[in-house]
Amino acid sequence: MGKERHPCVYILASQPYGTLYIGVTSDLIARLWQHRNETVEGFTGRYKVHRLVRYELFGDMERAIAREKQLKRWHRQWKINLIESENPDWHGLAAGLGMPPVDLSQSLDGS
Repeated sequence: MGKERHPCVYILASQPYGTLYIGVTSDLIARLWQHRNETVEGFTGRYKVHRLVRYELFGDMERAIAREKQLKRWHRQWKINLIESENPDWHGLAAGLGMPPVDLSQSLDGS
């Protein structure tokens, strides 16, 4: 029996109104773990962008990828408005998926 896939687009933030990252994956929990543990070098590790502030589930990866591309073209304020439409206080949503909350002391390094 194969692993169940759940295509989704997600938005990470370094802190409220901080640096944003938009990604797409078929395994959100595994991808969040990779971001948090910086197992893949890149943007999210460099800028400590680890807090899940929004995600959208899709029935297939093609639609998820199309949505990711759309959001990446959006102006920053539109992305902020989208996040705040369902998460006005910028709560970390990973805890609701069974993950421990992000340690904010790692994100607030003064940079």
